[in-house]
Amino acid sequence: MGSPRSALSCLLLHLLVLCLQAQHVREQSLVTDQLSRRLIRTYQLYSRTSGKHVQVLANKRINAMAEDGDPFAKLIVETDTFGSRVRVRGAETGLYICMNKKGKLIAKSNGKGKDCVFTEIVLENNYTALQNAKYEGWYMAFTRKGRPRKGSKTRQHQREAHFMKRLPRGHHTTEQSLRFEFLNYPPFTRSLRGSQRTWAPEPR
Repeated sequence: MGSPRSALSCLLLHLLVLCLQAQHVREQSLVTDQLSRRLIRTYQLYSRTSGKHVQVLANKRINAMAEDGDPFAKLIVETDTFGSRVRVRGAETGLYICMNKKGKLIAKSNGKGKDCVFTEIVLENNYTALQNAKYEGWYMAFTRKGRPRKGSKTRQHQREAHFMKRLPRGHHTTEQSLRFEFLNYPPFTRSLRGSQRTWAPEPR
């Protein structure tokens, strides 16, 4: 049997490897992935407080006052990295939901900025919170009347920041294959210790 010092060294080495792996995952989740195929989803965001759906209007206003099936409530959600960071745009208007330095939700035609990226956080109550990537700790949120709430006044546990993902009216769970589209990026393959691993979205 090995000495206690040897066993302790092995344990410390193992912990170091785990820490480095965790750090790598965190760093990669913050980097926009331009090589792998981006996953595009279509759904509505049901606001827990207003009881209606988030919509992006042609006049660049954003609120949570849309009824189920409203064309302005249909959202296109594009993954920004291999993690849970996404860009959200209105399917009808093509405008992206972004957040400015004052914490106000604004609509932009160009959603490339970090202020237009949100991290999807699945909560214990099965609702989803959307935290802005540029202004960490600030969330997309709406009042009971469906008005946007300033990001600086939001917290993850608040009902105003809780949403439920819903398929647009006319979409059925049996149509899952139609819910996913891919942009024409070149295939991306990495080798891992002699074996080939191809990155592709997991089936939902």
